[in-house]
Amino acid sequence: MQKPLFLHIVETVTANDRYFQQRRDATGRQGLSPLQKCIGAMRMLAYGTSADAHDEYLRMSETVTRDALVKFGEGVISCFREEYLRSHNQDDLARLLHVGEERGFPNMVGSIDCMHWEWKNYPTAWAGQYAGRSGKTTIILEAVASNDLWICHAFFGTPGSCNDINVLQRSPLFDDVLAGRAPKVSYTVNDRQNNMTYYLIDGIYPSWSAFVKSISSPQLRKHKLFAEHQEAARKDVERAFRVLQAHFAFLHRPCIVWDKDMTGKIMIACIIIHNMIVEDERHTYIHYYDPSEFITTEDE
Repeated sequence: MQKPLFLHIVETVTANDRYFQQRRDATGRQGLSPLQKCIGAMRMLAYGTSADAHDEYLRMSETVTRDALVKFGEGVISCFREEYLRSHNQDDLARLLHVGEERGFPNMVGSIDCMHWEWKNYPTAWAGQYAGRSGKTTIILEAVASNDLWICHAFFGTPGSCNDINVLQRSPLFDDVLAGRAPKVSYTVNDRQNNMTYYLIDGIYPSWSAFVKSISSPQLRKHKLFAEHQEAARKDVERAFRVLQAHFAFLHRPCIVWDKDMTGKIMIACIIIHNMIVEDERHTYIHYYDPSEFITTEDE
């Protein structure tokens, strides 16, 4: 994460939560600064360290670090969720449709898949319900990601014993479609008129008009070509999962938080910060690597 982006997060969270504002205690001593508390929370997320690993570096106790992590996650969600975990607006939709058409999938807006996060400190009574396919206790994250790793939909908290279809049945993914708020598009495929965007999926999902899956055991050349392109484009969401875990080692390791609601807040906060990093890098790339700067006279 770039320093200006982190300072922007610190300033916004501090302005909206009195917990991060520096105050004097009962003895008149100056308390911890907003930067100390936010750094302690971010170090736990970025490096996956425990709460008592910051006592010497930041002069913060284990309790204060844990509280700062919870407050930081809540602050990020309340301040940035509307902007950085939003549904597609007109600009987003136009960009995604353009990219999808260039990749050979007109009106495709992303790929959908689920990620299992191992839960180490789970309540013992929930062990069977949250036992995942690997035999370990996990919580499932359902996400939709585009080719630039932006995660536009995140549904977290389903028990690990569920598969992707069970998660989809509980997910609010198509709430906008049912409520009539989905964006309107129009395109023709195989002489059929369609007015709905779609997602790329793997074979376990149902054969709905909003999903496009690969062809199993393709024989014809065109079927093999379609399967190759579909499977390559569908990897966007899996790549987003790996980058998300690379940004936050806390998500790559087994979850040490015992409270399920707190776990959900941490996951959503990490996804929001991940999207902020993606957008910041996108703008940085456009600013520093403007293609017009590399056009020579001969190219013109």
